[in-house]
Amino acid sequence: MATRDDNIIAEEARAIEVGEETGAGAPGASGGSGRGRRDTWATHTGFILACVGSAVGMANIWLFPYRVAQLGGAAFLVPYLIFVALLGFTGVIGEMSFGRAMGAGPMGAFGRAMEMRGVRHGERIGKIIGLVPTLGSLAIAIGYAVVLGWACNYFVASLDGELMAQTDMGAFFGAIASDFGNVGFHLLGLALTFGIMILGISRGIEKVNKVLMPTFFVLFVIIAIRVATLPGAAAGYEYLLVPRWEALLNPTTWVYALGQAFFSLSLAGCGTLVYGSYLKRDVDVVDAAKNVAIFDTIAGLVAACVVVPAVFAFGLDVSSGPPLLFITLAQVFQEMPFGNIFAVILFAAVVFAAITSLMNLFEAPVEALQAQLGLSRAVSVGIVAVIAVAVGLFLENGSSVSDWMDVISIYVIPVGAFLAAVMFFWVCPRGFAKKQAEMGRKKPLGRWFDFMTRYVFVIITALVIVLGIFYGGIG
Repeated sequence: MATRDDNIIAEEARAIEVGEETGAGAPGASGGSGRGRRDTWATHTGFILACVGSAVGMANIWLFPYRVAQLGGAAFLVPYLIFVALLGFTGVIGEMSFGRAMGAGPMGAFGRAMEMRGVRHGERIGKIIGLVPTLGSLAIAIGYAVVLGWACNYFVASLDGELMAQTDMGAFFGAIASDFGNVGFHLLGLALTFGIMILGISRGIEKVNKVLMPTFFVLFVIIAIRVATLPGAAAGYEYLLVPRWEALLNPTTWVYALGQAFFSLSLAGCGTLVYGSYLKRDVDVVDAAKNVAIFDTIAGLVAACVVVPAVFAFGLDVSSGPPLLFITLAQVFQEMPFGNIFAVILFAAVVFAAITSLMNLFEAPVEALQAQLGLSRAVSVGIVAVIAVAVGLFLENGSSVSDWMDVISIYVIPVGAFLAAVMFFWVCPRGFAKKQAEMGRKKPLGRWFDFMTRYVFVIITALVIVLGIFYGGIG
């Protein structure tokens, strides 16, 4: 005899199917313009590249190489790859499936989950809870836009020769990363991002990611080949690739490997979830999650093979954060023959990575305005743009934006991921998550999925919150 939960699952599946066929999306979904049919990804490849674009960002360029170099070289890859596989096949699959199942971003998805549970005023309560990842995504995007502005400035400066002419790269970056020190390029970065987003999912975000992501990888491979020819680069490869196994005995190695994997895969209960909400039912999210994890890891490894050998070749320190990219690597290209050409290539790639990540971060609040207030996409993008400018211009100081990003990444982003996991794997009826993850697959998922998602992933996400507070940030 069917249980009550089985009946709910069956009803929800039928409702989702009917919504797809009528063009209405899943239960509770609104149209892509706020009124009509919800926009969808045109191709499976476009969706994967968009998700890869959201995952590949600054952490791959200025943090992953530093972590690998400082925490055991190739030995660091052991815990990192373990956590990438674990989180990719639980959290990433979960957020993609959750968004698709509900046809909505965090607010709509959380509201629908609470409604399915039968909680009184559940939809309203869920939407309020969904504000946490939605506003967290907006906040981290506002800070990230400042970094995109720096990258735009460096790209132009490398084009016109100004960057190579600097005698003090630290002072050059310091002037840019000061109060209102980069307004023009900051606004340029936002204009490029919102200009793409206003076109929608399939015509804007998808088409641009299909160009920018492959180009990003090609550009970084070109730089990696050039770096390999530098005298002294071999010492950097040795430091990077020779495993120092004793590092695995240090708990800090495992903690930072977890943080690197967690944040690099964009687990936040917002971006991946909202991208999933534009998915068609025939897409295999397990395969998509696998590809996102693979290409994100490749991006980090290629970046490491550029950064560490280049820094070693010129006797500089492998630091972390913005100084590595905007000071140390800029100095490397000053010393390198034809360095101006490779500086242009590097900062073009950085701009591409930043824009693709930023579109994902801004999409959550844009979708929320469309779905919850019935606004058009153009108006929704415009409102988010105004907020991004009004707040972001006051964060241009390097210290201010660093503090802002730390607070959001430590206290808000992992909480958003935890809430999304609880909603999908615990609040929704038992078995619902697995059924949604299997949609579009030829083979069903094993029994491992329920245990790994409901217990292991949820516990790990809670651990990320605790460790982030204890360590002052782990990603």
